Amino acid sequence: MVKHFRFLAAVAAGVVLLNSGAQAQDRMTPELLWSLHRVNGDGVSYRGNSFYYTSKITDWKSEKSQVHHYKVDAVDGTQREWTTEAGKTNLQRYEKVWYANYENILYESNDSGTSWKEIYNGLQDAENVWVSPNGKYVAFSKDVLIKPNLASDIYADLPNTTAKVYTDLMYRHWDTWEDGKFSHLFVADIKTGKVKDIMEDEPYDCPQKPFGGAEDLTWANDSHGFVYVCKKKTGKDYAQSTNTDLYFYNIEKGKTVNWTEGMAGYDVNPVFSRDGRYLAWLSMNRDGYEADKNDIIVMNLETKNKVNITASFDGTVDGFIWGSKDAKIYFNAPFEGTQQLFEIKSPESEKAIHHAEMITKGKWDVTGILGQCGEDIIVTRCDMNHANEVYKVKPAYGDMIQLSHENDKAYQNIHMSETKLRAITTPDGSTLHAWVIYPPDFDPAKKYPTLLYCQGGPQSALSQFYSIRWNFQLMAAQGYIVVAPNRRGMPGWGVKWNEEISKDWGGLPMSDYLSAIDDICKEPYVDKSRLGCVGASYGGYSVFMLAGMHNNRFKSFIAHDGLFDLKSWYGTTEEVWFANWDLGGPYWKSPPPLSYDKFNPSNFVNKWNTPIMIIQGGLDYRVPIEQGLEAFQAAQLHNVKSKLLYLPNENHWVLHPQNGIAWQREFFKWLDETLK
Repeated sequence: MVKHFRFLAAVAAGVVLLNSGAQAQDRMTPELLWSLHRVNGDGVSYRGNSFYYTSKITDWKSEKSQVHHYKVDAVDGTQREWTTEAGKTNLQRYEKVWYANYENILYESNDSGTSWKEIYNGLQDAENVWVSPNGKYVAFSKDVLIKPNLASDIYADLPNTTAKVYTDLMYRHWDTWEDGKFSHLFVADIKTGKVKDIMEDEPYDCPQKPFGGAEDLTWANDSHGFVYVCKKKTGKDYAQSTNTDLYFYNIEKGKTVNWTEGMAGYDVNPVFSRDGRYLAWLSMNRDGYEADKNDIIVMNLETKNKVNITASFDGTVDGFIWGSKDAKIYFNAPFEGTQQLFEIKSPESEKAIHHAEMITKGKWDVTGILGQCGEDIIVTRCDMNHANEVYKVKPAYGDMIQLSHENDKAYQNIHMSETKLRAITTPDGSTLHAWVIYPPDFDPAKKYPTLLYCQGGPQSALSQFYSIRWNFQLMAAQGYIVVAPNRRGMPGWGVKWNEEISKDWGGLPMSDYLSAIDDICKEPYVDKSRLGCVGASYGGYSVFMLAGMHNNRFKSFIAHDGLFDLKSWYGTTEEVWFANWDLGGPYWKSPPPLSYDKFNPSNFVNKWNTPIMIIQGGLDYRVPIEQGLEAFQAAQLHNVKSKLLYLPNENHWVLHPQNGIAWQREFFKWLDETLK
């Protein structure tokens, strides 16, 4: 579909999307959005006197990317770029030595990346590399064939067969079919070259699938071993459980011990304190509930006693670091439609009650924490008008100072959107907060088409995030007011609010959405005859659900990878634990969960009467292809104006730049056709 667009025609169409009288370069466009630098924090030096970040820029025409690495002096702000070949991938830094994996070879640098020497060449097919603090060992992950299920692996005389054979779950995950290979951890003595698979014959993965990475392993400070994350379950047990554990592998003894035995939910992101006395990690309490409250657990390595230091925090933690003196831990977490930086004391005793203090406050998201430089905390930050940049925070005051400026030039002439958090009283007497994003140069004397944005997740935070796809700045730049409600299920408003969506997908959350659009419609600048509703994943489910219950409020719908029929979805999705928790179990359960009747969008197609665009990724195994195709076929046969945008090489997200731009052009073309 992408190849049918011609550049000049598309540019012309992009100009038409803008409000009359506006200059094209004054507003955000899909092409500019996909060309922005994507900034990621890359850590702080051991001594805390400098920090590192990467900036990735993509040419959407060629779909090729370049990554630039920067080192910044934390005192005087001096910045330098280093691009030596050996430093391009998998960089790891200690006090005086840097390590990098490049083309299956491990390199070492003693001058902060200026020069490199080869020290180990046994990294063929390695996907992650972790060097011990003493420089004697290297751990890495590599796929190992354990359970052949490809017919070509089973039958040597059938090398060209594409058949797959399965007798258990999980036979596919996210966007990949199970091929019988598992990611194992290997440890090598750098000097002797001796290598050991510490998970030999185990049908388990580390890093965890599908999103685990370098954060799934951390070396002990004394280099005697490391902690790694793994879910040691297979088949149906694996598909129905979120119980990952932290395992410690002792190099000298060659033995593995489970340090979180009996802890039922996710245990991830282990980090040792600087003095080596404690291990901290993120933990969820309940098995099968992937959106459970995320707490920080700290374990005394001598006594093995564990303390939940965020037990009294009425929220869920996203990420954390140890402070430079181990006296405090800093973490980021959703807070009232934003994401802020908090601090909390590390355990003084196992019985102490710990209270978190919020450091920052403003209309932004603290998206990551790099580390501590002196007294300053180095973070990444974005808001609805700006992509990620690096900032430093002074904990005593909460002041934030911008340190990187990768996208300043791109934003120089872009008119920004005003964003306001609006309080709404719902029919059940609760207070709902919704972000309202206004078009650049908003004029309250005019009337604007308005979009209700439905967030996915369903328990993801709706904060001041900045997305390359679902970008509020881009939507507003096309002349739309956007209403984005923090409906039931969103973190940042207390644990109770966060949990009120489970088993009630089509209940209070739908009421919240309708309350939000009805409330904004009280404003004279909202054109009630031009209302649209858009969303992806659970947001796509919400669109399908609202299409059968909106009572003619909306004139247009767009659903991306939405759940249309919950029975067929339960039978084809891969992470069954999610469906079991949020829907209440399988549809054949007795009595059947309410979700399959009262909250199933396919049951209400007879009420569909509004144009709807349906988007579906071909590699989406979380919300598989039948969901989008069933919805489109139902709309067509019900004589509802509808369009299908099919992306055969995309999963639950849209990752290819030209697919992304095609997605956005079709998105706004549909809205122009149905709302303007």
